[in-house]
Amino acid sequence: MNENGVSIEVKKLRKSWGPVEVLKEVDFGIEAGGFLTLLGPSGCGKSTLLRLICGLDEVSGGQVLIDGKDVTNKAAAARNLGMVFQNYALFPHMTIKENIAYGLKIRKVPADEKKKQIDRVAELMALRTLLDRRPAQLSGGQQQRVALARVLVSGRPLVLMDEPLSNLDAKLRVEIRSEIRSLNKKLGITIVYVTHDQSEALSMSDRVVLMNAGEVSQIGTPKDLYEHPANTFSATFIGTPPTNILESSEVAFPSNLKITGVQDVSACQFGIRPESLTFPGDDCEFRVKARVQSVEYEGKVFLIHLMTIAGTRMVLSHPGGSVPEEGEEITVGWDRASTHVFLKSDGKAAEIAR
Repeated sequence: MNENGVSIEVKKLRKSWGPVEVLKEVDFGIEAGGFLTLLGPSGCGKSTLLRLICGLDEVSGGQVLIDGKDVTNKAAAARNLGMVFQNYALFPHMTIKENIAYGLKIRKVPADEKKKQIDRVAELMALRTLLDRRPAQLSGGQQQRVALARVLVSGRPLVLMDEPLSNLDAKLRVEIRSEIRSLNKKLGITIVYVTHDQSEALSMSDRVVLMNAGEVSQIGTPKDLYEHPANTFSATFIGTPPTNILESSEVAFPSNLKITGVQDVSACQFGIRPESLTFPGDDCEFRVKARVQSVEYEGKVFLIHLMTIAGTRMVLSHPGGSVPEEGEEITVGWDRASTHVFLKSDGKAAEIAR
């Protein structure tokens, strides 16, 4: 099995289906052994992008480079990569051992080497006791482990994964995403992972490519995307519950507040994460009055759904203590350090002048 990954670089990649432009000059890269996630809502183009990287679809423009070599026009079989799909794609008539060994058999790997590789990957994926069973006798989580094992045993330095955990329940998703991340670090393989689930992206990735309508909205580490959203789409897509976006006219803020490069604060919107809100917020730098619509108990916190006087919905993540009641009018607040500012004209982030 290959112990080293390869770098990936995508340059101005485009894809059109007739007059419909699905991908619009996408650029990103990941170093060898890295874990990169393509994240975004359904229909944003992330699965199409993965298919272009692996060679299943033809590009309309741009380049795909693997380890510095242009593979844009090469067949999928010539790119030395493996893929894991959402539906597992296991052979139902074969045992688990035969499923894992299928690629090795096609490549005519010698029997002793084949046994050695199967034993190793079975140990890695906790499948040793299941090798004589057939897929129908396994749970969904076990079948996904087999699909991963089949790719890992091939020794490919690059593995592409398209929504591999979406068919699993919440507990299994957490378990297997931890295993995938562990294998990435242990084996040094490069992984490009597609998901619409931001919790998967934030917990697993070295870098995240957040996509929207065929374009890259933001690229960065999970921490970058969470703490420094580049635009309102990033702010509202990353984080649960999402960032509250308020018009400046709704918010009481310091009279001396200046936004870099902006003449009038009214040209901006304020973003604030639910967990950064304070209640009561009468003494905070930034404040807004709102009426409580509903209260949800979430274990550690209460999620308090609010409606501002101007009619904007927002959410307060409240640790407990004094919990406001439905219908009550309250003031919530936050500080300058927790404030995100966005231009109303294009949604891009702006900065508070010091």
